[in-house]
Amino acid sequence: MLRRLLNLLWRHMPRRLMRWGVRVTQPRFAISAGAVALDERGRVLLLRHVFRRGSGWGIPGGFLRHNEQPEEALRRELREEVGIEITDLRLAFARTITHARQLEIIYCCRACGEVKPQSVEINGAAWFDPKDLPQTLAPAQARIIERALGAWQSGERRDKI
Repeated sequence: MLRRLLNLLWRHMPRRLMRWGVRVTQPRFAISAGAVALDERGRVLLLRHVFRRGSGWGIPGGFLRHNEQPEEALRRELREEVGIEITDLRLAFARTITHARQLEIIYCCRACGEVKPQSVEINGAAWFDPKDLPQTLAPAQARIIERALGAWQSGERRDKI
């Protein structure tokens, strides 16, 4: 009986109040997009992020803005952080980071242009052979690179998650 009454109230509630109710009661996740960007020699682009714990090295990427598609966010982040464009963008996989309540969408792509840090968030950028990544690279970042390259090399093409 109580459930039926609550359901009836919910269906007749103003939309603004419904949205507020959903926001308050449902878990929220941040969404980010990351790229395993490759040059013409098959090297992986790593950026040294100022705010990243440990060595700072990691794949490029960032958080999506409101109403922004993951591919758009990735292109924007790479332009803003190191001034490059990307092509042949392929979805590799998506993963959740539960402690951060985050969904991360990982792509593989080709990078075009000269890599040059252009943001205060980035204090280094370099190309690395996938078999010779920095020893200080976080293990989670190394696993992302390995998994994404596996999808890239197998020719897997995923257009949808």
